[in-house]
Amino acid sequence: MDPKSRGLGRGLNALFEDDEESFLQSDPEVEIQGRKRDVVGVDQLKAGPGQPRTVFDDAALTELASSIRQRGVLQPLLVREDQDGSGIYEIIAGERRWRAAQKAQLHEVPVIVLTLTDMEAFEVALIENLQREDLDPIDEAAGYQRLMNQYEYTQEKLAESLGKSRSHIANMIRLLQLPEPVQKLVSEGKLSSGHARALVTAKNAETLAKEVVAKGLSVRETEKLAAEAAGRKAAPSAKGKKADEEPYHKDVDTLALEQELSNVIGMRVSIDSRDGKAGKVSINFKSLDQLDDIIQRLAGSNGGPARLSQ
Repeated sequence: MDPKSRGLGRGLNALFEDDEESFLQSDPEVEIQGRKRDVVGVDQLKAGPGQPRTVFDDAALTELASSIRQRGVLQPLLVREDQDGSGIYEIIAGERRWRAAQKAQLHEVPVIVLTLTDMEAFEVALIENLQREDLDPIDEAAGYQRLMNQYEYTQEKLAESLGKSRSHIANMIRLLQLPEPVQKLVSEGKLSSGHARALVTAKNAETLAKEVVAKGLSVRETEKLAAEAAGRKAAPSAKGKKADEEPYHKDVDTLALEQELSNVIGMRVSIDSRDGKAGKVSINFKSLDQLDDIIQRLAGSNGGPARLSQ
């Protein structure tokens, strides 16, 4: 199924129908638009293999369990039946609620049983985590990479399906290039994704990451540290000068996009955006043939300006 046609980026309200709180555990077999609502024992559930979240904060689970003891599980878990006919259900979304329900010593939880393929189940699990609670940046990146590797997604298709920008997808996936110890610092919240992106291309990223954490450096200071470690001259401060006279220091995301565009078209590309919202893109060509090629690409295959080269 083409994810574009399903509009996954619109969120999960359509799955939950926005009426979880009206679902009573004493009303076990209600059919709503082909989706069966039910109540199952906590021992009939198992974690789904497509769960993108790998770290569950114990303190947060304890807090959720306390709430569940008082009010119950108000929002049903999304599940699908295990194909082996054992009567076990695989959790698609809601593993935190399931874990917290066990802590609260509940015997049953409300569920919505769906019929989904492996790809659809993983998509829903990823979206649920992205939209309902901040997902660990590394888990998020790994989720994107898995959709690309296993289900042949492109970054463009991911962006459209998940309601994210393409640059966000690309920047998150770049975090997986970091050494595992640095990724762990990100997962633990000791480094932000912004700090981590500044270290992606550093040869000694692990050493620099420890220094960043120890000194509590800002993202800008981390970028400067990485530049100096690579032998690049950091942009000097220009306080007191007019805005148009200040040296322009590009962040690591802009540099990465420049490199990506340069690789695609085979010519050097420069992106200038001082405020991160508007700017210009410059393409350096070495001959009229290269300029002609750019024009043809921009014009498309149907019509367009006359060719410059003969």
